[in-house]
Amino acid sequence: MFYDRESDGFSTDEILGILQPFLKNYFFRSAVALEGGYYYVDKTRLIRELLDGCGSVNLITRPRRFGKSLNMDMLRSFFEIGTDPSLFAGLEIAEEKELCKQHMGKYPVLSVSLKDVAGEDYETACDSLGILVSELAERYAFLMDSEVLLQTEKAKLARMMEGDFEKKAYLHNSLKLLTRLLRRHYGTKVIVLIDEYDVPLDKAYQKGYYPQMAELIRSLFSPVLKTNESLHFAVVAGCLRIARESIFTGLNNFKVRTLSDADYAEYFGFTDGEVRAMLQYYGIPEAFGKMKEWYDGYRIGPVDIYCPWDVLNQCDRLRLSKDASMEAHRENSSSNAIVRDILEHATATTKDQIEALISGECVEKRLMPELTYTDLDSGDEETRQTYLWSVLFSTGYLTEAGPPREGLSRLRIPNREVRGIYEKKIRSWFKEKVTMHSEQWLAFCNAVKSGRDSEVQELYNEFLSDSVSIRDTCVRNDMKENYYHGMLLGLLQAKGNWVVKSNSESGVGYADIQIEIPAEKTGCVIEVKYAQNGRLDAACKEALGQIEKKGYAKSLRRNGMETIHKYGIACYKKSCQVVCGSA
Repeated sequence: MFYDRESDGFSTDEILGILQPFLKNYFFRSAVALEGGYYYVDKTRLIRELLDGCGSVNLITRPRRFGKSLNMDMLRSFFEIGTDPSLFAGLEIAEEKELCKQHMGKYPVLSVSLKDVAGEDYETACDSLGILVSELAERYAFLMDSEVLLQTEKAKLARMMEGDFEKKAYLHNSLKLLTRLLRRHYGTKVIVLIDEYDVPLDKAYQKGYYPQMAELIRSLFSPVLKTNESLHFAVVAGCLRIARESIFTGLNNFKVRTLSDADYAEYFGFTDGEVRAMLQYYGIPEAFGKMKEWYDGYRIGPVDIYCPWDVLNQCDRLRLSKDASMEAHRENSSSNAIVRDILEHATATTKDQIEALISGECVEKRLMPELTYTDLDSGDEETRQTYLWSVLFSTGYLTEAGPPREGLSRLRIPNREVRGIYEKKIRSWFKEKVTMHSEQWLAFCNAVKSGRDSEVQELYNEFLSDSVSIRDTCVRNDMKENYYHGMLLGLLQAKGNWVVKSNSESGVGYADIQIEIPAEKTGCVIEVKYAQNGRLDAACKEALGQIEKKGYAKSLRRNGMETIHKYGIACYKKSCQVVCGSA
């Protein structure tokens, strides 16, 4: 993992893009940290642990953005014939003199990522896999000059480089063929690295051709990973542990390291000590508490882990401005569709459990150790719910709160960033569900515009009764208020001809919500409070008092609003109270 402290004009994403062509040669050079301003978090001890407990095929699953691809590149850089030993100078693995002598730069390596294998239909996806394999074969074009390979073997390589996969068997056996050619050329068995192996399956499920893609991936993997005399060992990385019978049928000495396993726990993501050291290096040690609240909390085996993508991006912002707000970086790099799926399939019990989670509590669930996408479409509701909870765990939207008990995993939301993703998806789902009932929603909007607080209260209570609430537990009051604030904001922003602002500066502070209806010269100020222990009356009075004390209505008056309604709205679980006063 690295970080740039000099290029003030670039974001982390931009720097990654610029440096990508050079990573293969320079990513692990410790001198870069000194000469180029990069900060390095050393994960090379993973190499020792992999070799100590290596199977013929090793599957490692971690959520997106947890450094899988960087570690796979590290493995390639270490093992591949022709590697520069100075790349690892000064790093932990360099202390293992005998190991480095025996393994560094000693193997041909076949490395491939399936992250871009996709298409609107199966044929397009199959073609994209063919292009990927063709480009992979081009990396080994030097084999065409090999004095060891037969002309027939070179002809097969040439056909592969040209993308000639008219017969599906050519594509199915392509990776195995490359390992055989590499072994014959070098006289040494091959290490195979396959990254993002489950991405084509996820995309195929979304587009409706999952069975065909599962068969294609199985046909690609089986020859290269099963009874392949040219294989030394393989490492396969992805987000989900897809059921063995779907992809990895018949593999011997097949080892799996998931989020529940102690093996490799600290090598994917950052530990407390690593984050503290990084922040100290960049002169922002005071940011540690917020970093921990937002990005820590993933329990992998016995270790608490931070999402590295979040830490790197937020550190980039904080080094430029110590006052930079905390952001949900992982949210912007993923569709988060699984959270939406579980809401759409939510039973009353599931909703209650989601309420417990976003309130900081734990739920106990039996998880599937292996997954198939077809489980989501199962007619068995229990199987479908188990699948959804299992995927939420595997993708990092839930983490273990401790070791399983009697086969049940204790699950919780890991940190503030992920809690915000749940809340945002719940608000979006809530908004869509409510606005589908247009007559009821329009009545709510008209009541808000007219200052009819009792009607606003009645309708909002009806909406809340069918939604997910925040329980009166350990979550801070300001976070509870933000949750209800966001739900109310979504409803009001759906009214297209209204100007709706959130946390808009007005008077001597920031009003939760301000509404301007220019055509009717009507405005509204709304202050939302969470009623601790259900004291709705007191919370409403506090909200109205804040509106008056801080003059939140002044900007509406300056903008030409002649009628102004001031709302104090208090929420507690699935209940609310609304009190309105006019300016």
